[in-house]
Amino acid sequence: MFEQLSDWRQHFHRFPELSFHEEETSRFIAETLKQIPGMQVETGKGYSTAVMGTFSTGAGPTIAIRADMDALPIQEANECEYKSVHDGVMHACGHDAHSSIGLGAASLIGDLFQNGEVEGTVKFLFQPAEEMADAYGSTGAPYMINAGALDGADRAIALHMSPEDPVGRVKVHDGYSMANVDVFEAKVYGSGGHGAYSHLGKDPVWMLGPVLQALHGIVARRVSPLDSAVISVGSIQSGSVSNVIPSEVQVKGTIRSYHPEVRKLLHHELDKAFSIVRPLDGDYQLSIKPEDPALYNDPGVNRLFRSTIKELYPDFELLDKPFGLGGEDFAHMTGMIPGAMIFLGCAVGDDKVRDLHTPHFDIDEKVLPIGVSILAESARQFLTGNNSAE
Repeated sequence: MFEQLSDWRQHFHRFPELSFHEEETSRFIAETLKQIPGMQVETGKGYSTAVMGTFSTGAGPTIAIRADMDALPIQEANECEYKSVHDGVMHACGHDAHSSIGLGAASLIGDLFQNGEVEGTVKFLFQPAEEMADAYGSTGAPYMINAGALDGADRAIALHMSPEDPVGRVKVHDGYSMANVDVFEAKVYGSGGHGAYSHLGKDPVWMLGPVLQALHGIVARRVSPLDSAVISVGSIQSGSVSNVIPSEVQVKGTIRSYHPEVRKLLHHELDKAFSIVRPLDGDYQLSIKPEDPALYNDPGVNRLFRSTIKELYPDFELLDKPFGLGGEDFAHMTGMIPGAMIFLGCAVGDDKVRDLHTPHFDIDEKVLPIGVSILAESARQFLTGNNSAE
């Protein structure tokens, strides 16, 4: 299947589309799924660009396989024949690979159903908007869940590219493996004034200084060193000219954590940090918007992944460590039913930095049939009951 998988992946890479705008991508996926005998295809499953394909014999267990398909607002720096043709838009997180692997798994599992080798149901969830939330604070997964994409499903599985690891290394981790994602926005208020007469006004820029010190000390001094957490400021905006003290400062940032109690602690401490401005004759407003929960990988589903990988690829290295403090909206699905995501090594192995979300991101396409094999065989093992995912 390698040639077909590579063609699909390079097609997606050449024509990337941003979150909630995956019109051509979803159309291509739906048309490809319709060519697989026995596949039932639904479009607009919770959102206009969502696609769900289903094989079912009626009775039996149900497993969902999720693949995301959106790209990022990044200008590609690679020079290759499949380089993005859309300025400022790039598949820099491997969703092009995820979608092609999802199509490959659908083709392979379709043969199993056509040959009567399995009983049960497999749902293929091609999900939009994993990367960015909309104006309502929602990414693509909740829309598909609310539309019933997981109804009747017993398990959910997914995979992700890991460009820092070589092909042949797989990250499989039980429990919390990716972070809660919260976005905060704050405004610090003063009165402003003339830059030459700063003593007559209330300067919010000056007030922000101790706030930032307190904010960056939260993780170091309020969170246990045994817990993973980070608070980062990504934007500070204030004023427009050199001789006018502004009346407010806007601050935006992100909060990441694994455990729910740590998440609550960070919210509380962040509010305390901004409250420092009040004794300095200022005021503030703080809003914290939750986006994705922490990804919790079910140990039973991971046992299924581990046994499948060891059977198919006995020489592969299984690395048991959390995936980092990045966010992943597949967490909404694993919060509903037992599920797990693995990270597949895909490093190109040259001298370029090809990390996730960078302009030079790329993969060694040898990972594509590996991903198909792992997802398809894991699903087969689950449907036949020859598994340890209970």
